Amino acid sequence: MVDINEIRKLLPHSYPFLLVDRIIELEPGKRIVGIKNVTFNEPFFTGHFPERPIMPGVLILEAMAQTGGVLAFKSFPGMEGSVFFTGIDDARFRKPVIPGDQLKLIVEVVRHRREIWVFDGKALVDDDVVAEARIMAMLKMNKEQ
Repeated sequence: MVDINEIRKLLPHSYPFLLVDRIIELEPGKRIVGIKNVTFNEPFFTGHFPERPIMPGVLILEAMAQTGGVLAFKSFPGMEGSVFFTGIDDARFRKPVIPGDQLKLIVEVVRHRREIWVFDGKALVDDDVVAEARIMAMLKMNKEQ
């Protein structure tokens, strides 16, 4: 539905910090489902951990937040700007994410008022929830709009 080229246009992130590969479901203003393919070539696996590579939980949360950012921008077509992660509540990590896993990132809008968004996010591998959190973000539009 939304490929990596469009994601790169929507989000200000780039390698190695762009953590969403594809959007497979989108309901503007309500819900989005993204995919992150986790490969052994991820730069963080070098130090986390060399003998047993595990994706850092904070990066799973960042992947959820980036997916929420795509949802925010796709909810207002034609708008450009940045999404800033402003807070996180109730983060839980259930299982490790390792090379070869595919994260399914499900993000739903809890509320949104002006530029402030609150999302509930879940990350799944296969059908298992590996992480979940409530994410707060601020959408800042470019001044010329």
